[in-house]
Amino acid sequence: MKFSTSKSELLIALQKLSKAIPTRSTLPVLSCVLIKSTNEKTLLKATDLELTIELEISVSIEEEGEAAIPLKQLYDITNELQETRVTISVNNKNKVEISTNSGIYDLMGKQKEEFPSTPEIKNINKIDIDANILKKIINSTLFAVSKDDLKPSLTGVLLRFNSSGLTAVSTDGHRLVKYEVKDYKNKNFNGDVVIPKKFFSYLLNSLKDERIILSLGDSFLTAEINQDKIITRTISENFPDYESVIPKDNNKTLKVDKNILLGAIKRVSIFSNKSTHQIAFDIKKESVFITTEDPESSSKAKEEIIAEYDGEEIKIGYNGEYLKDIINHVDEENVLIKLNTPISATIFVNNNEDEKNEKTMLLMPVRLNN
Repeated sequence: MKFSTSKSELLIALQKLSKAIPTRSTLPVLSCVLIKSTNEKTLLKATDLELTIELEISVSIEEEGEAAIPLKQLYDITNELQETRVTISVNNKNKVEISTNSGIYDLMGKQKEEFPSTPEIKNINKIDIDANILKKIINSTLFAVSKDDLKPSLTGVLLRFNSSGLTAVSTDGHRLVKYEVKDYKNKNFNGDVVIPKKFFSYLLNSLKDERIILSLGDSFLTAEINQDKIITRTISENFPDYESVIPKDNNKTLKVDKNILLGAIKRVSIFSNKSTHQIAFDIKKESVFITTEDPESSSKAKEEIIAEYDGEEIKIGYNGEYLKDIINHVDEENVLIKLNTPISATIFVNNNEDEKNEKTMLLMPVRLNN
């Protein structure tokens, strides 16, 4: 195989492909980019067996072929080059030569036969969605996805397509986000799909202002953006019944300026326990205090904030780090918080009613130390 291309085009492609390289793997070939160059087109592919990225680049080809080249070394040398033409050639013993006007660099490739084949997607359903809607869904839900691999269904975002619209849900057992797109219509598919966080993280940086087609198969999902193809294995475990954990009887309401609340939480949290991050809200008709106390470090903090409150007095505790995430993802200037008891879930809703989209966030409280 032998071809030449521009440094900038190769670098952009390798930057994208690096997102699919596993940090640790028992298969050394997964640290490589597979390059297949023919007279028709040149494709580059990387995979960690969950996420697969395929790209097409423009080249001047001298000899057709296929090779698995260590991506990090190829990326590092390309990144350090001045803007120039880069020629890559690979012989039948997997020796790779990268040549430019200023130098020649050699490394060893891997056996291309060991590189996993692209998943074959069967029983495809086409899902047409506006990229801006998808970006809002990703931005709203990704922070609450679980990092616990022992609960696979929580390590992704649920997309539920039905006649009433599109609902996206994520939860880690402490926080939950439900984002509803009420004016969405999809004639091709009704049902649920749980999409891994890594796929959505990649899409978020790739989406432009356009419509995007998602191709959903039995166990894989593909997105095509221009000449890039991104394939992910979907999560097969059933997503938990999220509706059953969203309380309907939270009749105490607290309305407060988002920036005032977030600032107070950040300042008070500095003095909280470094393991529990526990802070408390002491809410009364005439006052709202945010407090924390850590006997281990002999530190404590207390702030009073201005807010509107309707309900009985309540004292409730939260993990300050989780609470900051929730408040950061409120879209309006004011936060509307609905409470019930010190041990039941707290609801955060959009204060300004949006007929097309509705976001509900839930946070489980923590038991306060006596």
